[in-house]
Formats: sequence, structure tokens, C-alpha cells
Amino acid sequence: MKSGGQLVVEALEAQGVRRVFGVPGESYLAVLDALHDSPIEMVVCRHEGGAAMMAEAQAKLTGRPGVCLVTRGPGATNAASGIHVAQQDETPLVVLVGQIERGMRGRDAFQEVDYGKLFGGMAKWVAEIDSADRVPEMISRAFHTAMAGRPGPVVLALPEDTLTETADAAVPLRAEAVESAPTPAQVAEFGRLLAKAERPLLVVGGSRWTEESVAALRGFAERFSLPVAVTFRRQMLFDHGHPLYAGDIGLGINPKLSALVADSDLLILLGDRFSEVPSQSYTLLGIPDPGKAVVHVHPGAEEIGRVHRPALGVVATPGAFLDAVSALTVPPSPGWAARAETAHAAYEAWSTPPESGPGEVQMGTIMAWLNGRLADDAIFTNGAGNYATWIHRFRRFRRFGTQAAPVCGSMGYGLPAAVAAKLEHRERDVLCFAGDGCFQMTGLEFGTAVQEGAAILVLVIDNGMYGTIRMHQEREYPGRVSGTQLRNPDFAAFARAYGGHGETVERTDEFAPAFERARASGLPAIIHVKIDPEALTPTRTLSEIRAAGAAR
Repeated sequence: MKSGGQLVVEALEAQGVRRVFGVPGESYLAVLDALHDSPIEMVVCRHEGGAAMMAEAQAKLTGRPGVCLVTRGPGATNAASGIHVAQQDETPLVVLVGQIERGMRGRDAFQEVDYGKLFGGMAKWVAEIDSADRVPEMISRAFHTAMAGRPGPVVLALPEDTLTETADAAVPLRAEAVESAPTPAQVAEFGRLLAKAERPLLVVGGSRWTEESVAALRGFAERFSLPVAVTFRRQMLFDHGHPLYAGDIGLGINPKLSALVADSDLLILLGDRFSEVPSQSYTLLGIPDPGKAVVHVHPGAEEIGRVHRPALGVVATPGAFLDAVSALTVPPSPGWAARAETAHAAYEAWSTPPESGPGEVQMGTIMAWLNGRLADDAIFTNGAGNYATWIHRFRRFRRFGTQAAPVCGSMGYGLPAAVAAKLEHRERDVLCFAGDGCFQMTGLEFGTAVQEGAAILVLVIDNGMYGTIRMHQEREYPGRVSGTQLRNPDFAAFARAYGGHGETVERTDEFAPAFERARASGLPAIIHVKIDPEALTPTRTLSEIRAAGAAR
């Protein structure tokens, strides 16, 4: 006979879980006690939102569900930010939440929350384990559900008395993601559509990718000389140095890439939804008739035809689809290679960092230096804000598994994601880019990095404001600044206060030596980069945006 807490931990071990992220709570003390004797590492976080984001980032980089442990009530509501990231980013996540005792349900007991109502719109499945003997069954189902079809978050509530109750229950087998593949008829139809296309474009994104499927993608694109674009914050899916790479379809899209999408007569959308950001607020394609042939391949059947009606819809994982079409013998059109060459040249011009801009710190020069200094396997993380443009536009990603960024645009994501990435890959450089506002959303997780010995490198890009909102504010209400100013601390001193390494950069030539000192310290480090508020975007100053808004 084992306690429910022991059964939970045994079930996690059976799923191959090596690390869980959480904030302790009295509602799941029995699980914490069982972890004491388990090889599973408990990463003690400072806030449940940070814990959920760490678990989500680990899942992004590994393909297996991340696991987050939080307590009832406030702990669960705090975790909602990370659960939302997993839902929008199609990431498998299992969140285990403490709950009141079963006999107290419905009385509005201390910290009682109806998790079905709270998370029902975000999670793939929300359930409560009502007896210890059902723990293995429910944990197994949680992992299967999180990985199946369109991946996403699952929330399981653990009543306190379920965890102390004993039962004799078998350990579940390891769950594996179910693959779905196209039928022979769909493969033939895809070949027919490809053969008649004059201006095809391959757009890739989403989750369910692996090292092998990314290699297969490259081989497929090369066989047909297809230009390849990636969706928002999925840059690691295709080598940016490859002559077929056309760029990323995201915020601040290259106008020439936008034109390439509009001009295409066959859009092969592989693995992703063409949602608001890549579709440029749903303007690149008609709804529901996209105005061109679209082949939509996605592992979730519910996504096919949800917004745009495809000429061919295929419920399949990226790898299974690429395996199925590998034998196609469609001869590539001579024009396809020429279009790809033009598209790649446009990408290279667009992604060359600017050499000058307002202020003493030139982020373009810093990005060029980082591109030359860092290995291809360096991992970049970020949250949300204009500062992230410096990564998305100017970092030339070369390898799979080198990016963890929130497709949903969540602020505060970069720091917890960097901690998770460094714990997973201690031998690799992990860089977190964060704005001054973004960093302060989850900045206390720097303490988690120090406690875990995760030597991340955090670049806090400080312009003294919520820059993205200020940009929109100046465009829509020029000169009427409200609610976007920030008075910031000394972020380098903050790092040192936690026992990490801190550097301050106020001129471009200070960055390289500061970075090298931070890297050599072997400690979690913050490099506080103070940029001019005028340097709001790589191409337009704050004053220019305000003037354009006033002229409207």
C-alpha cells in the first residue's frame, strides 16, 4: 500500500520525468515528501507563474510534457500565465494543483477554486483525482492528452486527503505521443497540387517537431527548391543560412516576405495555424476562402478549416507528413529555385543589423557581435516587447532546439525559460533577452537560477518604459504619455544581491568585455544594457513614431 503522494511521484517517474518546477504548498505535502526519496529534481521557484513557464519551456525544448507543481487557490491562479502560454503555443504541459479535502467541496473552503471553471477555456483537460487508486490512471491520461493532436496543458487537482489515502495500484507505462499520417490519396492530391503550382511557398511552425523531422524538412525543401518561411517565434525550425530560407512571418514582417506570401499560388502550411500574428491580423488570406490553394497539415483535426478553408487538409504530425511525401516524384519547376534565391537575398538584407541609431548603445552592433561570437547551439529566450525584435530579426538561427519564446506574446517569459533551458543543457550558452518591464514580471526567478547553479546570461534592455505600449500610444495618441513610464532599479546590483554576476553597459564598446566577464564568471549573470528611449525600434525612433501619429 502506498499513499496517493507516493503514487503521484511513481507515475511521474514512469513517464520519464526528471525535473519538476514548483512552489511548495501545504496542500500537496505528501507529494513533496515522496519527492524526497525520488530521483526527480524539484526546482524550487519564486512564483507559480515562473514555475509554469519553466515547465512549458522545458517541454518546448524536449517535446515531452513539462510538469509544474503548485498549491491550491492563489498558487493555481498564479500559474495561469504559464498555462496560457502552453495553450497558445501548443506545448504539452501537466500542471498538478493542490486542492482542499474532498469532504469540504462546495463550501467555499479556504482557497477553494473550481478548476474546471477556472481553466476550462485554456486547458485540454481539467480533472480532479478523487481516490488514490486512480492516480496512475489519471496521470497516464494527463500525459497522453497533453501530447495528443494539438498539444497543450492539462490540469489535475490533487485533494489533500487523496494524497494521504493509501492504495495498491500498478505503476502506469510511459505514454508516447500518437502519430497521425496522411492517406495515400492525400499524398497523391498533394503531389497534384504541387505539380500545378507556379509559385509555391512552404510555411512551417507549430510544435510536434523533432531533430529528425527538421532534417526531413530540409531535405524535402531541397528536393523541390521550395522557399521556406517560418511562423512567429518558430525560427529554429529552419537554418537561416540556408539558401532556401525566406524569413519569419511574424510581427514587423519583411514587406518583401509579405508580398511573397500574397503572390504565392500554393501555400503549404505545415504544423501550424495561420493565426493572427503570421496572417498579419488575418489580412494575408481571405476568410474562409483564402483566395489561393492552401494545403494545411496539422496534428489537430480541429484546426483544419477552423479559419481558412484548405484545398487539402491533412491531419498529420510534421514528421509523418514529410515521411509520407518523401517518395513524390514531382519535377520542380525552374521558377521555384529563382523565387527561393530572391527570397533568401531579401531575408539577408532585412536581417543585417543597422550600424547606427540614437544613443550611445547600438543594439545592431551588439547583435552582429553576438552572431559572430556564439556557437550555433546557443539557446535564446525572450518574453514580449520591442526589444525582442533584435533577436527575431537579427539573430540567425541555425539549429533546432535553440529558441524558447512565447508565441502568445507573454511578458516575463524569457527569464524562467532561460532557467529551464540551462538546466536541460548546462553545457550550452543560454541567453535571455528581456526588456526592463518584461524582466520585472518574473525577475525574482533569477534567485532560482542562482539556487540551481544555472549560469544563464540575461541581457536587460532598459529604456525606462513599457516600450511596445509606448510605441502604440505615440502612434494613436501622440504626445499623451500615460501609464507607460518606468523607474527602474540597478539591475546589475540586483544580480549581485542574489549572488550572481552583474554588469552595466552604457556604451557599445563596453558590451563585449562585459559579456566575456559575465560568461567567464560561471555564475548566473545580468548585463544591464541602458539604451536611449529614442531607439524604440531598429528602423524608427520614438520621435518619428510620434510625428507620424500627429500627422494622421
